[in-house]
Amino acid sequence: MEGKLSSVAKNFTPSPIQELSQLAQRCNAINLAEGFPDFPAPPCIKEAAVSAINNDFNQYRHVQGICDQLALKMKKTHGLDVNPLTDIAICCGQSEAFAAAIFSIINQGDEVLLFDPCYETYEGCITLAGGIPVYVALEPPQWTLDPEKLMRSFTSRTKAIVLNSPHNPTGKVFSRDELEIIAEGCRRWDCVAITDEVYEYITYDNQKHETIAKLPGMQERTIITSSLSKTFSVTGWRIGWAIAPASAASAIQNIHIRITDSAPAPFQEAALTAFRSPIEYFETLRGVYELKRDFCMKLLGSVGFRIQFKPQGSLFLFAELPKDCLLSDVEYVEELIQQAGVVVVPGRGFFHGNESCKYQKRYIRVAFCKSEATLNAAAQKFGELINAKACPKIVY
Repeated sequence: MEGKLSSVAKNFTPSPIQELSQLAQRCNAINLAEGFPDFPAPPCIKEAAVSAINNDFNQYRHVQGICDQLALKMKKTHGLDVNPLTDIAICCGQSEAFAAAIFSIINQGDEVLLFDPCYETYEGCITLAGGIPVYVALEPPQWTLDPEKLMRSFTSRTKAIVLNSPHNPTGKVFSRDELEIIAEGCRRWDCVAITDEVYEYITYDNQKHETIAKLPGMQERTIITSSLSKTFSVTGWRIGWAIAPASAASAIQNIHIRITDSAPAPFQEAALTAFRSPIEYFETLRGVYELKRDFCMKLLGSVGFRIQFKPQGSLFLFAELPKDCLLSDVEYVEELIQQAGVVVVPGRGFFHGNESCKYQKRYIRVAFCKSEATLNAAAQKFGELINAKACPKIVY
């Protein structure tokens, strides 16, 4: 059968994040690699899902109430008028919404700008559509956007730009000034902005998420994608959406129907309960994750990691290896698994630009969306290494 595989299939390899998570399971290691919570989802939305199943909401279904709630949210939070009947497509998670958004606008040879480092899924969707990813490097250690570098990246072939804020893997929240620069490029070159806003409610230190769609001239050229997954700790439910001008939303909906037909019906029903969560839920969510972020920063600092950028949002720390560490990111992760039984992600998988940049092999990503018990167990593992000085390669 191998000889029958398509060229697309041959070019896709297993995700290093998934491979490491599988390794963590086989080795019974502590998984700080994959960005999913290992603690329970809110009881009220679980009960709503069970109730929906018991009430036989188990067939193909479109829950218009989700669109109604999203339209209200966009008006209240961002001041945007969204028609719930025409401007929203419900999909199987943000990943499908993003893929369908790409497939809806990208033709063979179209260029798509991405900020580097970035989440690995984006490139795959673009290449599947026949597009050409063009990477614009954010400058470490603060992951700053160089306006001139961005503007030089636009060409007559540029069709879209991908914006993920809060950002995976760095935790950067793009500032209003940066959003204005990106918006200016989109307007000047008549490009579409496709956003990934799954961490919209997970920001720290009084940072606020803003969508680029609220800037002048941008709502009509922006496709927003997001989901329930991160905000409500239900990454396996696969309830996501795209919010876009009617023509794009219709195209995304048509692609979704031909690929998966319907998002899971009982979880769509439960989403209505999630959307009615009080403001206190979101405030508590931020507070809990901020404490977890600070705990992990202290933990990594204790073994010599350099954390020059404090995450402003998302669920990840992007930490630089200790200055005196001679290992690459991949080698460090391998040693960490063997010596401490802890799994994190090598940073190089998020970089796609100039491989000669040495810093691309000097970072690891740590997911801190874990229970107190998991984080304390990881801290104990690191503590044992420090006290025993068992592994000078990874403890400094």
